[in-house]
Formats: sequence, structure tokens, C-alpha cells
Amino acid sequence: MTRKKKPLPLLENITITDCAAEGKALARIDDLVVFVPFCVPGDVVDIQLRKKKHSYAEGEVVRFVKKSDVRQEAMCQHFGICGGCKWQTLPYHEQIKMKQKQVSDQLRRIGKIEIPEITPILGSKHAREYRNKLEFGCSNKRWRTWEEMKETALAEPNKPEGAIGFHITGAFDKILPIENCHLMHPLNNEIRNSIRDFAYATGMTFYDLRQQHGLLRGIMIRNSNTGEWMVMVQFHFEEQDDEQRAMTLMQHIAETFPQVTSLLWVDNQKCNDTFNDLNLNLFKGNDHIFELMENLKFKVGAKSFYQTNTEQAYELYKVARNFAFADTDDGKPLVYDLYTGTGTIANFVAHHARKVIGIEYVPEAIEDAKVNSEINGINNTLFYAGDMKDILNEDFINEHGKPDIIITDPPRAGMHPDVVETIIKAQPKVIVYVSCNPATQARDLQLLDNDYYVTDVQPVDMFPHTPHVENVVRLVRRHR
Repeated sequence: MTRKKKPLPLLENITITDCAAEGKALARIDDLVVFVPFCVPGDVVDIQLRKKKHSYAEGEVVRFVKKSDVRQEAMCQHFGICGGCKWQTLPYHEQIKMKQKQVSDQLRRIGKIEIPEITPILGSKHAREYRNKLEFGCSNKRWRTWEEMKETALAEPNKPEGAIGFHITGAFDKILPIENCHLMHPLNNEIRNSIRDFAYATGMTFYDLRQQHGLLRGIMIRNSNTGEWMVMVQFHFEEQDDEQRAMTLMQHIAETFPQVTSLLWVDNQKCNDTFNDLNLNLFKGNDHIFELMENLKFKVGAKSFYQTNTEQAYELYKVARNFAFADTDDGKPLVYDLYTGTGTIANFVAHHARKVIGIEYVPEAIEDAKVNSEINGINNTLFYAGDMKDILNEDFINEHGKPDIIITDPPRAGMHPDVVETIIKAQPKVIVYVSCNPATQARDLQLLDNDYYVTDVQPVDMFPHTPHVENVVRLVRRHR
């Protein structure tokens, strides 16, 4: 006989005291920390616990007893369902306070090393329409709230189920239809909704993620500070006339949106929506757009990585450059740029250096990096593709020289311990560590602490209304 689990309690009149990781808020009840979504400090709520461990619990709000004085109305009709912008109810000036605190807490609590006073965070100039890229999934199963399901069953039983929007956490085959996203220029919404309406009007099938069939599969939209727009549509061809039907949609986009200077498509027969290993087809215009940063021009293709907040990327890279070259009175240094991506940082700092050597895992990104050097007449960069821990070794350093400065911008997981060890052996005078995850950055700083000390910390907010924050740390080699 199986024992029934004891139902978890309802906690009443609980005051939310702080913000936590992943955009959740927290409350403390005696020694128990309770995490809840979609709250702000000062809210007084009733919480139904859904999960309980020894020292923490997770729950959801079932009633607002009193709403916080700092709370604001969410700007988006999809808030609370989409899951992308968890902090819309927290005013932006409060958001960046929380991000500053997050960086400080994680560096000190996880890193357990001596940290200087952290410079005030650089907030984003724009808290809306700041993204230059969004990707949308397509599905024949749209996500509906209970209210929508009731209304549709009564009023519109034959309403189209196809949806274009964002995946719902915990329901991989369902898409939340997005009517209006405030994170990108409004033309993004016009293009996406026009594609949806055209698909409805022409009877185009939407992709079934479980059964792996259906024509319309995904959309990527990019724009740039040069005024260019890119649209890339993913299809899944099955029927004999599928390609012809797909091309009528591409023609519709081309005719309706002359702003689109790069219009591409791909037939994706894989089980996942990634297209980096697929050949893209150009329908109209160029296969790329350009971004400008200072006096540099960067070529951005459909597969290229480029920071999604263009204005803040410039602020971030200026911090990295200032940290790197703060003490270079003895001539132009040799710089290693680890996890270089498409070489944006490498090319951005090149005129301050004798040479910049960039290393990146993705071969296509390295080809972009080389092109970007060529476009800008930069001839003192070298780029190598491969796994960082395999390429950056003693032989590589002996061949190219010991770096004076290392700039590293790893993925969220941080640096592999072998890479940290190689950096220490290389003995650069200065390390500039750019991170999108201060928690893993703190772990790596601890590994570097015997040989390097932190002189400067500068958080930069790239993603308003989300809990994500970038952080730049400058380290200097200890004198033995």
C-alpha cells in the first residue's frame, strides 16, 4: 500500500522581502526560504507551497493581500505566461539595484575572495525595444489559458490552432501565440503577425513537434543599427507542392515589407530547430546585415552570434577595453581573446594591441571574425577554431607568444578548469573576465585567486525586465 503524500501547507500573510535567482522573489519564514514567481519586495501574499525541502520551498501566489508600493503594472499582455520578462512589475531603477546586489552577493558568497567596491551598474539606455534579434517557434498546438479554452469552445470552436510565438516551459510541443512583444522594434510584431495571418488565410500547416510534420516551423527576425532587417523562415517540406507554397509566403514577406534587406529560408528535416549545420537559401537581398560600433562595421549573418542589445554591447566592450589597456605604457601588448565568437571584442580592441589572437569553438563564427577584420582593414588579428581546452595549451602559447593581456568571455557555464590552469601558466599581466553568469564567474575567480587579484568590477545590464546581468572583472597578476 502506497502512503499518500501529506499535502503542502498554505502560508498566509507572507511578506516578500527580496529578489532571487531566475527572476523569482523570496520570503523568509523562520529558517525556511520560500521562492515564488511574479512578486516584488513589499508584496504581502498567501502562498501555496508546491515543493518543500529541508531549508527551502517553492510555491505560487494564490492571493495578494497587499500589493507593494514599488510594484508597477506589467507592460505586456503576455506577462506571467510567456516567462521571458519576469521583472516587468518591478520598476527599472529597482531592477538594476537588484542586479547590482546579485553580482555583489554571488562574487562574495561563491567566490569567497577579496573584492573591491563594485562600480555602480551601467543600466540600459532603453528598457523597451532593445533587442536586435528574436526567434519564434511555430506549432499546430497553441497554448491556451483555461479562460481562453472556455471562450473558444463556446464562441469559436473552429478557431485556427496554429501559433507563432514562444515555447512554454514544461510543454515543449506547445507555443504561446505572441501578439505584441515589447523587446524589439514594432516592425518585428508586424512581420510575425503578417506571416501568421497569411498562413491562416492560405491554409498553410503549422509544425507538429511530436509527429514531426507540418510546413511552417520557425522564424528568426533580426535588425541592426544601420536600419537593415533580416528574416529567416524555417520550413519542413513533405508534400510535393510544399516548396511552392513556402515560396508564396516568402514572396508575401518580400512584397509587404520592403524594409527587409535579407530574406532567407531553410528546409529543416531534423528533429530540432537548430539550423547552424544547414544550408540557408537566399530569397531576396543579401545573406547578411551590418552592425556599426564606433568606427567599425560588423557583418552579421543568420548564424552569427552578436550581442542582442546593440547599444549596451558597445558599453560592455568599452568597459572591457578600458580594463584591458589601463596600464599599457610599455607599448602595444599581445592580447588573447578567448571565446571570441565572431571576433567582436578582438576587432574592437585590435588597434590598441600589437596582435590579437582569438579562439572560438564554432568554425562559422571564426570565419565571420576573419571577414570582420578584413572589412575593417584590421591586419593584426589571428583566429582559431576548436575546443578552448584543446587549443589553448602550452604548445600554442610557445608558438604565438605569452599574452600580456587575456580577455575571456565564456558561455554561462564558465571556463573549463584546464583553461583556467593554462591561463595561470601563461602568466598574463592582466585578465579581463566578461561574464553573463556571475555565479560561474565567481567560481573561476576563486580558482585564479592564488595568482591574480581583482582590481575592478563593473556590472552591465543588457537585458531589462529579466534577471540576467553581465559583469566585467579586471584581474592583475600578483607579484611573488
